[in-house]
Amino acid sequence: MKPSLSIVKIGGNIIENEKELARFMILFSQIEGHKILVHGGGKKATSMAEKMGIKTTMVKGRRITDRKSLEVAVMIYGGLVNKSIVATLQALSCNAIGLSGADAGIIEAVKRPVESVDFGFVGDIVSVHTKALLNFVQTGLVPVFCALSHDGKGQLLNTNADTIASELAIALSEEYTTTLYYCFEKPGVLSDVASDNSVISHINKQTYYSLLKEQTIADGMLPKLENCFYALDHSVHKVCIGNMQMLLPHSTTYTTLTL
Repeated sequence: MKPSLSIVKIGGNIIENEKELARFMILFSQIEGHKILVHGGGKKATSMAEKMGIKTTMVKGRRITDRKSLEVAVMIYGGLVNKSIVATLQALSCNAIGLSGADAGIIEAVKRPVESVDFGFVGDIVSVHTKALLNFVQTGLVPVFCALSHDGKGQLLNTNADTIASELAIALSEEYTTTLYYCFEKPGVLSDVASDNSVISHINKQTYYSLLKEQTIADGMLPKLENCFYALDHSVHKVCIGNMQMLLPHSTTYTTLTL
C-alpha cells in the first residue's frame, strides 16, 4: 500500500488576509503525513506593479505577463509570499522549503504559443521531474511551491498555481496515494452561487456532466473542475474543494471529487 500525500493549493483571497492566512498556516501545519503547499500571489503582484507604475493587463481573467510583469511576479511569488509562508511554517515546527519550478529543475514548461492572445511569459507545463522532489518529501521536508516554472533554457515563466498543484499530484501518484486540496474562500462547489449553504458534497464524472448541462457550474469554477477531473483521470486518488475548514480531521462541509 502506497503512503499518502496531501497537496494543498491556497487561493489568493486567503493570502491577502493576514488573519485568514495565519489560521490556514496552523491548519496546514497540523496535516499528518507527507504534504506539499502550492500558492499564487496575483493580487499582491498587481498591487506591487501599480506602486511601480507597471500596468497589469488581464484578458478573460488571465494575466498578460510581459517582461516587467514577470519581474514583479518573481519578486512577489518567489520572494515575499513564498519566503513569508516558509518562515511562518518554520515557526509552527513544520520544516518547509520554498521552491519554484526552476529549483532542482522540478517543473519544466514551454512559453505559451501565441494564438488569438499573446500571454507573454506564461508557461504551460510539459514535465515534472520527481527525483529531487521525492528526496525532499521522503526526508521529511515540506515543499512550498510558488507559481513559477522554467523552460530549461534559463527563462522563468508565470504558471497557473492550480495547474502546478494538479501536475505535482499526477507526477507523484506513482509513489503516493495523492489527495489534492483546492482551498479558497468558499465552502465548496455550490449549487446556488448566492448561498454558501448549498455545498455539493460529492461530484463524480456523471454528476459533473449533469451540472455542466444544467449550467450549475460556470465562470471561474469551470477551469477549476476541468483541472480536477484531468488530475483524477491521471491517477490522482481524490480532489477536495472548499475553505480551510476542510483541512480539519473531522470536517464534512466541502466538495469531494472522484471518478
